[in-house]
Amino acid sequence: MTDHDRPTVRRQRWPGPFDRHHSPGPPMEGKTMTFARSLLAVLALGSVAQAAPALSQPMEQFVPIAIYRTGPYASGGSGIYGAYADYLALVNERDGGVNGVKLVFEECETAYQPDRMIECYERLKNKGPTGAAAFAPSGTGSVYALIERMTEDKIPSITLGYGRTDASDGRVFPYMFTLIANYWTQNTATIRFIAEKEGGFEKLKGKKIANVLVDFPSARETGPVLEKQAGMHGFEVRNFPIAPPGLDQRAVWLQVRQYRPDWILFAGWGSATTAGLKEAARVAIPRDRMIGWWWSGSEEDVTPAGDAAKGFITSQFHATGQDFPVFGDIRKFVYEKGKGNVEPNRIGSVYYVRGVLHGVVLVEGMRTAMARFGNRPLTGDEVRWGLENMEISPERLRQLGIDGLMPPLKVTCADHEGGGGIRFQQWDGGKWAMISDWVQPDPSIVRPMVEASAAQYAREKGITPRDCGT
Repeated sequence: MTDHDRPTVRRQRWPGPFDRHHSPGPPMEGKTMTFARSLLAVLALGSVAQAAPALSQPMEQFVPIAIYRTGPYASGGSGIYGAYADYLALVNERDGGVNGVKLVFEECETAYQPDRMIECYERLKNKGPTGAAAFAPSGTGSVYALIERMTEDKIPSITLGYGRTDASDGRVFPYMFTLIANYWTQNTATIRFIAEKEGGFEKLKGKKIANVLVDFPSARETGPVLEKQAGMHGFEVRNFPIAPPGLDQRAVWLQVRQYRPDWILFAGWGSATTAGLKEAARVAIPRDRMIGWWWSGSEEDVTPAGDAAKGFITSQFHATGQDFPVFGDIRKFVYEKGKGNVEPNRIGSVYYVRGVLHGVVLVEGMRTAMARFGNRPLTGDEVRWGLENMEISPERLRQLGIDGLMPPLKVTCADHEGGGGIRFQQWDGGKWAMISDWVQPDPSIVRPMVEASAAQYAREKGITPRDCGT
């Protein structure tokens, strides 16, 4: 954000008796001078008394929330970004804000449409005394649409598990944060998981993997790394794109059946996941050989599919369930006060957890920034510094009541992802059951690809990457 874009904060100045426009009268002596001095003292005290309310106003930090409560993906939008608001409300109600700075947030409905996302961003970015602390564009297509705007405005973008993958390189994308895990990290962990099931990477040679994806930007992000791994390990990949919103998939799954894959990667989303699981069951494809990405792994995705979802596996960059202290605090300090933003029965669900973690990383980034800049409302650029110097250690996870809910996270100037692990879960017909510990991705594959892609973007845009040092 430039200084020109920032709202001007005007502080009223009360005129004093010795202002230049108050010309002094003739000299006063004795009682006259004493009276004048007393009068001036009273006037001065009155000025202080009138100015005091302005000085005692609470400190506030504005946080926009781009939500989508409508459209075919509404369950994701309401769960994630409603939970994001719940966590910000928790920090206000339980802690009095972030080091005394209250979080003021406002929803803007986007219907998961990039043009509406841009409209929301432009409408909300300058609110509050310092402008937006950060913005979480809901959807990879929206991230692409906002990269240049947010970089120019110096407002950080927070995207957990989505966004432009090569934006993990903070040298080229200083305001983009693909935190915890990006799409390529997810894919290397997924292939490692399959290799473990098959008995080792050498057993992947000659295997066939069907990559079934709803054909939108986020699902297409996995293509380059999947091709790279196929070349390394000798397996075959065939893509099966589905036209959005993905409600009619019958022909696609017939083609998948004819291909006779050993494993299926399924990048569904919202109602497209439900439709895909039903069609897979109809053509007798075993769901325990289907691994969805984490956007296919919510309760709202699989419950409507009924028995067709049983056995379905998905990746995840966090755990789920209500048995974490943070959710007890949210119920006590937010929902019992009638300030919740999601149906209470969704607390601890997949989408809800994801929204809470959005709030965690923003608030921890702000705390990190305040340690350097002071306990006050921060500019977007100051929050950016906090995010890329943030470390959420195992001890800090325990203090936050989320130990085991997410992996430890350490962000740097060059690494805006943080190197999180991936877990895998399986639907048992009524709930998600974790079937793996944290599976480590392969940074030896991911990081060189991230850097090469980011460097190409820098060349195209005429960007000189930052020097992050050693």
